[in-house]
Amino acid sequence: MRTPPRAAGALLAGVLTAALAGCGSSAADPPPPVTVTAGPQEVTAQPTQYCASGQGQRYTVTPPVVEVSPDTPIALTVPDDVAANGWSVQVFDDQLVETLGVVDVEAGTTTFDAINSSDVVPPAFYLVVVEDKHGDCVLNGSWPVGFLRAGGQIGTDPTQAPAG
Repeated sequence: MRTPPRAAGALLAGVLTAALAGCGSSAADPPPPVTVTAGPQEVTAQPTQYCASGQGQRYTVTPPVVEVSPDTPIALTVPDDVAANGWSVQVFDDQLVETLGVVDVEAGTTTFDAINSSDVVPPAFYLVVVEDKHGDCVLNGSWPVGFLRAGGQIGTDPTQAPAG
């Protein structure tokens, strides 16, 4: 017996939907943002990559860039599940190529506020929140945020995931 083309198409669509359901986050379940506070400014950063339900997923996002004055306090706040897994703050140059430093944040901590805009020498830099490896995921959560002091210039391909 031959399956009618319309029924075969519906069956194929159902199989593909079921197969793809486990591949990363869906539109109904987007990856969590990280909140960044720099002085009076507050922005959210979306991840360039994230592991949800055991599946690593890359995203095309434009990292926010925050203009700051010297000595502006910076706070990074992560979701509870990221805090539970553990995380770090990686400091990158303005191209997201060279790692300038790494600060490990104690597991369970949701907000890291021990940095200000003058702690990093170049006037343009990125702070990247990086979730610690957990489970079977190859990709860890990664949220880049650019900072720009007077005299600095951010010049990176915003869709590129940071190295490291």
